[in-house]
Amino acid sequence: MNKLNLFIALSILLLWGCNQGGSDGKKIIDETPTRGNIQIAADESFQKLIEQEIEVFQHNYKYAKINAAYETENDLFSDFFKDSVRLIITTRKLTTAEENGLKSNSIFPKTTKIAYDALAFIVNKDNPDTLIKFETIKDIFSGNVSDWAQINKKSKLKDIKVVFDNNKSGNVRYIIDRFMLSPKFPEYCYAVNSNPEVISFVEKNKGDIGIVSVNWINNKEDTVTQKFLQNINIVAVGSTTEGNVYLKPYLGYIAEKSYPFVRDVYIISRELFTGLGSGFVAWVASDVGQRIVLRSGMVPATMPIRLVKVSKE
Repeated sequence: MNKLNLFIALSILLLWGCNQGGSDGKKIIDETPTRGNIQIAADESFQKLIEQEIEVFQHNYKYAKINAAYETENDLFSDFFKDSVRLIITTRKLTTAEENGLKSNSIFPKTTKIAYDALAFIVNKDNPDTLIKFETIKDIFSGNVSDWAQINKKSKLKDIKVVFDNNKSGNVRYIIDRFMLSPKFPEYCYAVNSNPEVISFVEKNKGDIGIVSVNWINNKEDTVTQKFLQNINIVAVGSTTEGNVYLKPYLGYIAEKSYPFVRDVYIISRELFTGLGSGFVAWVASDVGQRIVLRSGMVPATMPIRLVKVSKE
């Protein structure tokens, strides 16, 4: 047994619950942590990451089939509570009421933190204003800043338009929670259907500010990501702790949480026995799974990374 299989086997023993039955209380004989067929759902923000995790997992375990749906946060939680999916990848934990509701039906959910993500603010390649204060971003969502001249008096651009991935997404909820805002955004805030659509809108419109997960723009090995980066600029956001310091959502700033818009990524499982869902969770939390997280442009949550500070002499 190689080190990877040994790690997963040990992880699965740790994940082993007291209840060894499926949803109907019967053990699913044909399913193991590395064999079977399950349905999961992930926040659309993490589609590129989860596709990579599944591809490598299934390559290693040829009798495993993981079918993933990529949805808005609202939809994936709805599917989770309806028992349409066994586990979800999301940026929020279950609330106490949600957890108690599951427990009242003898379902004891397990939550595993797998990564640290960040929201990136992007603008058109021809927009020179790529330094924006944290307070100014809050004012944009509060309705107090709606014109580029309010950010830079020399700007030739006029109206600001903010583009979200979806009005039911975790990105929208995060901004509301981060700034303690009303759910009703100013009229110049729009929603499309996905992170790639946000990038496409920003590519075509000079006055737009787009909001996406770094999962879509930080992977240096991905050709789609590199194509995106040719047509947009990533905004550097003013630090909340150091004056006149602007930070982009690079790995080091995400890891030390100095970038102001860092968030946790979780896998939440409702599996009642040690099946393929438990095996996949153990895989993503393993050394190989966490290296895929790192390669995707996010920071691993279960594997330490070494930060090296380079100074000019």
